[in-house]
Parts: sequence; C-alpha cells; structure tokens
Amino acid sequence: MRIRTNIEIIGFAFLGCCILLFYFHEGIKLSESLFSDSFLTFNVVFISILLEALPFVLIGVLIAGVIQVFVSEEQMRKLIPRNKLLAIMMSCLVGALFPACECGIVPIVRRLVSKGMPLFAGVGFLLTGPLINPIVIFSTYMAFGEDGRMALLRMVLGLIIALIITSAICILFKHNQLKITKESFRTEAQRMVNLPLLTRLKAMIEHAIDEFFDMGKFLIIGALLAAFVQTYISTRSILALGNGLLGSTLVMMGLAYLLSLCSEADAFIAASFDQILPKTSLLGFLIYGPMLDLKNTIMLLSVFTFRFVITLTILITATVLAILLLVHPLI
Repeated sequence: MRIRTNIEIIGFAFLGCCILLFYFHEGIKLSESLFSDSFLTFNVVFISILLEALPFVLIGVLIAGVIQVFVSEEQMRKLIPRNKLLAIMMSCLVGALFPACECGIVPIVRRLVSKGMPLFAGVGFLLTGPLINPIVIFSTYMAFGEDGRMALLRMVLGLIIALIITSAICILFKHNQLKITKESFRTEAQRMVNLPLLTRLKAMIEHAIDEFFDMGKFLIIGALLAAFVQTYISTRSILALGNGLLGSTLVMMGLAYLLSLCSEADAFIAASFDQILPKTSLLGFLIYGPMLDLKNTIMLLSVFTFRFVITLTILITATVLAILLLVHPLI
C-alpha cells in the first residue's frame, strides 16, 4: 500500500510540475507550441474543473480519515435513529447543512456506510450535501439577481426529491453495497481503538492521503471527460435538441450531467438561460447536476457496486423529472 501510494504521489507531483512549467516558464509559449487552440481550451477547462473540486475533495478525505480512526460503529449506531423514517429525514437534513460538493461527499459517505450507517441514510447525505447546503443556496440567490424564489424552489424541491429517492433506496437495498467489505474496515478500526492519540492522528492523516489518491484518479478521469464535453460539444447544439417543456427539461438535466459544474457555481450558468428556457427546465439543471454528474458517477462506480450506481442513477433521473413536471403549474 505504501509503495503504491508513493508511486501515485510521485506521479501527481510530476504532473503538477509539468503544468507549472508550461504556465509560468517565460521560455515556453503554449501558443507557439504544437498544440491547437481547442486543445489549449480543453487544458484550461480541465484544470479549472480540478481546481474547483480539489478543495472539497481534500476536506472530504480529511473528514473521512477522522471518521475511520475516531468514530466507532457503536457511536454511529447511537447517532442514527432506529426508526427508518426518522433516519431518512435526519440524513437529508444533516446533509443539507454540510457544505460539500458532489465529489467531496463521496469519500465521506463511503466511510460513514463502512462504519455502520445504513445505506439509505448515506444516500440522503450524498444527495442533499451538494444540493442545498447554505453556500449553494446563497450563490443561487445571488445568481438570479437576489431573487429568493429560485433559491427557495431549489431548496424545497431538492429536499423533497432527496427524501423520495432515499426512501426508495431503503426499500430496494437491504445490505451494504460497498465494493470493499465492511469487515475489512471494521478489522482496521478495531486495531486503532487502544492506540495513543498521536498514533491515531498519524493514522488519520495516512487514511486521508490514501483516500485522496484513491479518489483523485477517478476525479481526474471524470474531469477529463467533462472538459472534453465542454470543449468539443457545442452547448447550443445540445439546447437545440429540446422542444417543449419535457424536451428542454431533459436537455438541461443532460447538460448538467455532462458539464459537471461545481454546485457552488452552477446557478450562474443556469441564470444565463433565464430568458430562454422555462423555470422548470432551469430547476432541472440546478437540482439534477449536484445529485449526479459525469465526474461523480465515475467516483461512485469506484466505491459502490455497479448495480447500485445504475439503480441510483435511474431513481435520480426519474424522480427529478417527474417531480418537476408535476409541480410545473405552480412554478
């Protein structure tokens, strides 16, 4: 494990040095190199996506390290209500108070579920954390000209949709869907219980580093794909596919998935379509993207079983679309 981590650290460091060399060395002019303008745009978009996501991933892996080393299964069981309805509501409401993006929340949920949190409660946390945390709601309020209506709709409808999806997961999945078994996490956690505080702090940092490089490579793959879409696929050509309320809502949901924008900034993109598309379609963009996008799908596939991720994808897509179409007359 340590050798693999060292190799990954060296690889990331080399990549970072190359990027810094190209951007800051006066003797190297990218515009005069063999790269095309479109490739340079792709490069800028890719790095922008990484820079948006990395701070939240770092916060996420640190919290995951704390959970792994300092939180026992007994403590986790005490925190989660035995009543499933209360557990669903608590997970969604607590997630809403936690400022995390759709990438940074994945390692946290993995550790929580491995420690004994029910899968459905982990999903509630996964959905509401990036969608309706205070930073996201405030940015939505500012993006739409300090109009609180869109921010309120995003918060209320997002919470309702998250509760429905979490309830469905509670019914459909009774067992842990992590690729790494819960027993392997438990064995390691039990070994940490009686160790000195400094040793446990060191273990926490080591867990966070391992988690960062484990999640980081999947984040890079997702960012590469999202940057490719943003660079080489015209947004206008995607929007042209949507006719009518149903078509435009589906297109905006698809656009949110492909662009993989950070939920703290996506409202400013949605606001640019305010005079072109109905509010329902804009809400599709604002609600669907934080719940599911291209880069966090890849990260979810690295953590959970394929069957679970596909089921979750279908549930999110169907529920968001159905709820938005149902409440459209009231929007």
